[in-house]
Amino acid sequence: MDNAEAYVKYAVQYVMDTCPQDLAFFNSFVDNELGGRLERLVSQPFARVTYSEAIELLQAEIAKDPSKWEYPDVEFGTDLATEHERWLAEKQFKTAIFVYNYPKAIKSFYMRDNDGCAPDRQTVAAMDLLVPGVGELIGGSQREERLDKLLEKMAEAGLDPEDYWWYLDLRRYGTVPHAGYGLGFERLVCYVTGTANIRDAIAFPRYPGSCEF
Repeated sequence: MDNAEAYVKYAVQYVMDTCPQDLAFFNSFVDNELGGRLERLVSQPFARVTYSEAIELLQAEIAKDPSKWEYPDVEFGTDLATEHERWLAEKQFKTAIFVYNYPKAIKSFYMRDNDGCAPDRQTVAAMDLLVPGVGELIGGSQREERLDKLLEKMAEAGLDPEDYWWYLDLRRYGTVPHAGYGLGFERLVCYVTGTANIRDAIAFPRYPGSCEF
């Protein structure tokens, strides 16, 4: 999370330093709150909240008027929808926010289980970075580096180890504790420019019938 926060802040600050005329255009004609939002992003620490805490916040808010929500049924184990993510970032915290320690039931088998007592044993060391106006910008996790635990998790998920022999060999012949994340580049473009529709931020659009190779 520290690395992801520094990465996003660096990228946004770089755009602010090198493309001020472009940002002034977007601030004038696309989103007149863009400049202030980007300044806050690079100058303030990102919020951090566990998945369990995020669920409790959402439940309290939804209870006020469930009719305002497309997906009002939220409980531990719910895969957060975009409306939930955006409420957390735009209304509750009003800044970029990391949600971490997700239920392992809704995450991939290769994510490392959290150690400790309940409810930690039900969660994995995974995180998402949510930003106002976009929702999820980054998703990442610590990977399970222990071969025996990885095989157990694959069995629980009903996966055939033969299909993942190459992945298991990465653990069998040596590895170290490690983690990683992925950033949605077009989502970052949307955030930095205030663009509402991600289709307007894709340099090389993909649509039915357009893939020649």
